[in-house]
Amino acid sequence: MSKLYIPGPINVSPETFAAMSRPMIGHRGSEFEVLYASVQPMLKELAGTTRPAYLSTSSAWGVMEASLRNLCAKKVLNLCCGAFSDKWYDVARSSGLAAEKIQVEWGEAICPETVRAKLEEGGFDLVTLIHNETSTGVMNDLAGIAKVVKSFPGVLLVVDSVSSFSAVPVNMDELGIDVLLAGVQKALALPPGMTVFFCSEAALERAKAQPNRGYYFDFIEFAKNAEKNNTPSTPAISLIFGLQHIMENVAAEGVANRYARHKANNAMIHAWGDRHGFPNFAPAGNESVSLTCFKKPDDFDQSAFIKELKARHGFIINGGYGKIKGLTFRISNMGNENAATLQALIDAMDDVLGS
Repeated sequence: MSKLYIPGPINVSPETFAAMSRPMIGHRGSEFEVLYASVQPMLKELAGTTRPAYLSTSSAWGVMEASLRNLCAKKVLNLCCGAFSDKWYDVARSSGLAAEKIQVEWGEAICPETVRAKLEEGGFDLVTLIHNETSTGVMNDLAGIAKVVKSFPGVLLVVDSVSSFSAVPVNMDELGIDVLLAGVQKALALPPGMTVFFCSEAALERAKAQPNRGYYFDFIEFAKNAEKNNTPSTPAISLIFGLQHIMENVAAEGVANRYARHKANNAMIHAWGDRHGFPNFAPAGNESVSLTCFKKPDDFDQSAFIKELKARHGFIINGGYGKIKGLTFRISNMGNENAATLQALIDAMDDVLGS
């Protein structure tokens, strides 16, 4: 059976699948309310917030688009540095919203002072940021950007932490983040299909005044139902069983230990790349901790390497995404991975490179 070292979905443990196979329960009864409540403490700790965690039966893009519809009353500033952050601007435009963007080259990070200069032009009431741009392996300066945004009264900040949540600290309340969201198929190591997100009080107040926010992704509906430990519409109950299992694992490991493990995992992959002359696509100081995007040397047959790694060892890595597909390759180290599993991957890659 193949093992995934792509940036998501990632490997799901047999124990998680077993937890997801528990007998079904109704979602409007006390059993579900207990289940919903059980995941709250650790999700809040991982998010660095006292705000409730909302559970959306959707990919992260559902909540990313919902953030625009719930919160943009004037104009949104999209911070674009890769495939997914670039797409957020396209979604804003296709939603009929006034939108502008700061665009940097793929492989570069967003500069906080550039954000300041743009916001000083005025007219914005919302900023979107992808903390960890999965397509390029660039981790943006979340604290620096959040500090800038929060210096402009009335401007809300939405942060996609899809591939950083539970891999690195993200302190929502301390940084003044208004919406924090994450898909469960990345570092949380669950199958795709659900998004965890949090809203500040300011975000909910803004949403109340928005006339066309719809129902399925209405933040006010999520907030009202969360007070009863429930969701506005039918939730992915099996995924929440799995999430409960993951939260128990996080509690047992300890949040600080989890962050340290991801950092050590990432260092192993970086060291492997250094040994073989594969440069990191991300600039120094902005490298992702949950995955690595390597530049392909001109004389390296990347396609053959990836195919042989899968054929010989059953390990799957990714050959780049979007306009840098074929020019880069990406290796994930997030979720349940540890020194032993990553050493097995490294040994397999060395075997292929040595043949």
